[in-house]
Amino acid sequence: MQITLEEAETLVSGVFEANGVLDSTARSVARALVQAEAAGQSGHGLRRIPAYVKQVRTGKVDGTARPKASRPRPAVLAIDADFGFAYPALDLAVLELPAIAREQGIAFAAINRSHHAGVMALTVERFAEQGLVAMMFANAPASMAPWGGKVPLFGTNPIAFAAPIAGDEPLVIDLALSKVARGKVMEATQKGTSIPDDWAFDTDGNPTTDAFAAIKGTMAPSGGAKGAALALMVEVMAAGIGGAHYSYQASSLFDETGPPPALGQSLIVIDPDATTGGGAAERFAALASEMAKQDGVRLPGRRGRGLRAESIQHGLKIDDDVMKAIEALG
Repeated sequence: MQITLEEAETLVSGVFEANGVLDSTARSVARALVQAEAAGQSGHGLRRIPAYVKQVRTGKVDGTARPKASRPRPAVLAIDADFGFAYPALDLAVLELPAIAREQGIAFAAINRSHHAGVMALTVERFAEQGLVAMMFANAPASMAPWGGKVPLFGTNPIAFAAPIAGDEPLVIDLALSKVARGKVMEATQKGTSIPDDWAFDTDGNPTTDAFAAIKGTMAPSGGAKGAALALMVEVMAAGIGGAHYSYQASSLFDETGPPPALGQSLIVIDPDATTGGGAAERFAALASEMAKQDGVRLPGRRGRGLRAESIQHGLKIDDDVMKAIEALG
């Protein structure tokens, strides 16, 4: 089925509203999921809707929660997602942090009692579009073992970064610290397809092409020991600092059983002109220009933004099984 992004957001928002989610929250969640789908990140897109709705119905996520913010230090924002969806809390951070960063030169936000952070590029780029540099950390339910271990302890724990480029689209980096995002494995289970043998291990620690075995086992860290070490860093930045659950304490994002996952996200937002007095975006543009001179080099983030632009022009194609699942929940 081919529909416009606006139609898709209206459809998805209506499903969440029909299941008791606040109108404003439903719109925030719908926007994030549709934009993820449009950016080619289907593992974080519309296929998440059935799990999200089931979690609302069982109370694993509170669809009526409203995020609350406090400012314990001049450059620090503490946001309580109140066991609700992460997207309204992230929207609140995007609203509040720019003014703090321009006032202080740098701003930090810690979000606790949160949920799935989705495609983090969609969050950090909103700061870059305002001329700011942003970095984001998020933990996720345990799916990756420490290097040398076999028991999941860390999540896929993504990191995202964005910087403004004078006269051009922002530079955006978004990567999971596992070989691939776990959402891709979840998508493979829904489609009944196999996965590459370097994505994950089964419960015995052996590489597997079986997506169901991978979900029960552990994800392979990106870069081996280095990726596992960075996942530990994200645990501290996303959960330790903000008082959220560590990955090994969090319940699954893929089903409706158990208590709220109570995950954490954190954001560092910098006014890049604070130390030099101006011209940072132009300096970043010079670096990007040097990269672009080399054949075969594509600036990070351009593919996703290109896909979204294409979706705006031609609409979003939704698989029949996804549409049926969405319609069944309305």
